[in-house]
Amino acid sequence: MLRQIYVSTDKQKLNVPFIQNFLKDIYWTAGRTSDEVQRTIDASVCFGIYLNDVQIGFGRVITDYVVFAYMMDVFIAEEHRGKGYSSILISAMMEEPSLKAVKIWRLATRDAHFLYEKFGFKELAFPERMMEKIV
Repeated sequence: MLRQIYVSTDKQKLNVPFIQNFLKDIYWTAGRTSDEVQRTIDASVCFGIYLNDVQIGFGRVITDYVVFAYMMDVFIAEEHRGKGYSSILISAMMEEPSLKAVKIWRLATRDAHFLYEKFGFKELAFPERMMEKIV
């Protein structure tokens, strides 16, 4: 069978239960409810990656479309890892026409630096300028 892999920004195609089921146990989103997942989808540019029309991964971007974009919740289902699908997904996110004007891209990762470095991401030049508030 020929494997058809593609990325879509059509939010209607997203399998929200699949996304929530993955995110509920992962370190950066543990405990996120279905309602919270839907609210994040509604407020973001979303990307589903599909293999033969079955969603196998997800990513989203929060942005103002000019100055800043923050890449979040990027994942490939465990059984589909190691096949280059994450690179296809990230490439599609970075090449999305509506995001081409963005000057600053950021993300946070604990363990996938090697992946994002392929797309030009590096450590913050001035981390002392960054602040956060976690509630």
